[in-house]
Amino acid sequence: MSDLIALYNDRIAQGALHHDPAQEAVLPELERIRAALARPAKRGLFRKPPPPPKGLYLWGGVGRGKSMLMDLFVDALGDIPVRRVHFHAFMQEMHTAMHAARKQGIEDALMPAAEAVIRSVRVLAFDEMQITDITDAMIVGRLFQALFDAGVVVVTTSNRVPDALYKDGLNRQLFLPFIQLIKERMEVRELTSPNDYRQNRLEGAPVYFTPIGPEARAAIRAVWADLAGGPAAELALEVKGRRVVLPEYRNGVARASFYDLCGHYLGPADYLAIAGAVRVLVLEDIPRLSRTNFNEAKRFVTLIDALYEARVRLICSAAAEPEMLYVEGEGVFEFERTASRLREMQDKDWGQS
Repeated sequence: MSDLIALYNDRIAQGALHHDPAQEAVLPELERIRAALARPAKRGLFRKPPPPPKGLYLWGGVGRGKSMLMDLFVDALGDIPVRRVHFHAFMQEMHTAMHAARKQGIEDALMPAAEAVIRSVRVLAFDEMQITDITDAMIVGRLFQALFDAGVVVVTTSNRVPDALYKDGLNRQLFLPFIQLIKERMEVRELTSPNDYRQNRLEGAPVYFTPIGPEARAAIRAVWADLAGGPAAELALEVKGRRVVLPEYRNGVARASFYDLCGHYLGPADYLAIAGAVRVLVLEDIPRLSRTNFNEAKRFVTLIDALYEARVRLICSAAAEPEMLYVEGEGVFEFERTASRLREMQDKDWGQS
């Protein structure tokens, strides 16, 4: 188990990180939690265990280093039981566990789901807390109350200040006590760094690779390794009862093939959910489009529209330049707008505004 600030300075000395005053300003909060968890409990018949430390809600713009600091914190915990998980994925697990409990006739299906988490961890490290689904909004307050009451420490990153969670959501007044719970049980800190490290890594680098082949695939692998920065996991999104899967996801960056996202019966709601869940999408193997794969082409157009409107950074490999992807068959005229957007999304400043 390591002092977090010393670990951060070691990474700087190794050249893996650079001094960032905004990051260094929030390190003491993470070290406060690590040190409290590391403190040995005094034993004795009448001694109560010390109360758990308050958690941390770290929010700020994309690419500021929130996920990197979370990784550093988890690395520093040593053998303390911790789970680092994307918030979307965790909530899907909770819904699955609750469904299983209901099938067993358990009336309050949330409690077995919460108790399973409580038994397995002392710390939950969430990446990218955001709540857009009413089914999440209606259970998250009771879930977190159970976790806090059991002494589980929660550390989370988010792009939103707590007061903006589930903004304009259905029945939001029922969600407001959860925001108050966050403020009571977690320290809220903003990471205000002016540096966008994710954007800086892409600045001036190609993001559209053509034609598809060994060279393009090697380039995509290199970009993915740099942006993901570690092992990835599947991210499953629940959309209107359907399960939409991004095969690889880490730190706001997702990787999928054209077939994964356009070869299945997905619609606008699915693509909006994807655009809301990721900040960078690495999309591989976009084929030439024509009347022979017209349905896939229509889905691709819808996907690009969703990514464009959400200002998601797109990195892709394709069979041809945007203007030459769709040159014959029904839909050629409509694809001109998509080709224009694909070209615009290659600009080095795309996604910054």
